[in-house]
Amino acid sequence: MTLAKIGGPDYDARIRRAQHLAVVHSFASEVMKFYQHLAQFQKLLYAHLAPSVSQHPIPAAAEGFRSNLDLAQLLQHFPELLSLLRNVGPAPVAEVARQFSLQGPAAWITFMNEYWTVAGTSDYLRSQAQHAKHATHEDDQHAASETLTEFILQVFLQPYAEFLAANRVAPPQVTTVSVCPLCHSAPLLGVLRIEGDGGKRHLLCSFCLHEWEFRRILCPTCGEEAENKLPVYVAEQFPHIRVEACETCRYYLRTIDLTKDGHANPVVDDLAALPLTLWATEHNYTRLHPNLLST
Repeated sequence: MTLAKIGGPDYDARIRRAQHLAVVHSFASEVMKFYQHLAQFQKLLYAHLAPSVSQHPIPAAAEGFRSNLDLAQLLQHFPELLSLLRNVGPAPVAEVARQFSLQGPAAWITFMNEYWTVAGTSDYLRSQAQHAKHATHEDDQHAASETLTEFILQVFLQPYAEFLAANRVAPPQVTTVSVCPLCHSAPLLGVLRIEGDGGKRHLLCSFCLHEWEFRRILCPTCGEEAENKLPVYVAEQFPHIRVEACETCRYYLRTIDLTKDGHANPVVDDLAALPLTLWATEHNYTRLHPNLLST
């Protein structure tokens, strides 16, 4: 049996790509520079997790992914992230990091357990959408603070989710599963990888970043499969990034086409594509799950 990922994530490749995109796209320069700090922290955190495989064997089966949060080995590194964000983060992020620092480990554990349990799941996304529909101005301010809290938790816990995914046996391939077969989270991105004379479509998990095969002509949100209701938009400045929309549910998936740019890194290129988010919003499309920086 094979593991879902061999060797785990390549953070150095993500950092190099962010450095490149910061030069190529001046409008994304600040975002890419900030992301480099985050990726460097995640790289170091992941390195601390790797030696624990022999001490904490990860079950081979896909069931129970969310029951494997081991805060005993994680919590000691959280102050390092908070310190980083206070120093290099935008003012709102730095302020939430400061508030986190004042709360202490007991509160951190509560926040982390709650986030780990629901992040990326369909129930969580439905509750977020329902809240946004009926939100007042005061609710919006509270939601903004919650969003920054979740951002900090995602930065911290995602390397551990990737670690678990990398050390689990991949489930059998099913090309119509619209949630991650490992952790049951919503997809963050589509990825087109070269196969034969064309490209095979995959989905990338928003939580553990596991990748799985998915049908080309099918909306992962509502299941629409009529090609005339699934338009694809490509901007001239991002010829390798597709906005795959659905006229039925009005959701869209951003897809990184590696058949057009083999040097692209799906996680990083998505963060740099800020104009595509603005375009989708103006055309009343909603993204199923935002990326790490909501860009």
